[in-house]
Amino acid sequence: MPNIASAKKNMRKTRSATARNRAQRSALRTALKKAKAPTSTAEERMDAISLLDRAARKGLVHKNLASRHKSKMAKAATA
Repeated sequence: MPNIASAKKNMRKTRSATARNRAQRSALRTALKKAKAPTSTAEERMDAISLLDRAARKGLVHKNLASRHKSKMAKAATA
């Protein structure tokens, strides 16, 4: 346990950021699973795409990962 005030604050910030990132990553994965399902709707795919864009913009996932998933979804939707 840190003794310095700034280190304590950094621990609090890290703990809250970790919880937030975990929740957002979980929501993203769930949306991707729904979008990749054979019975997925256009709305589910659009939700997944917007979550991917947001996650890439916020640094939760790499931008190339988001692009790759979006490309695969678009290819699957047209096929």
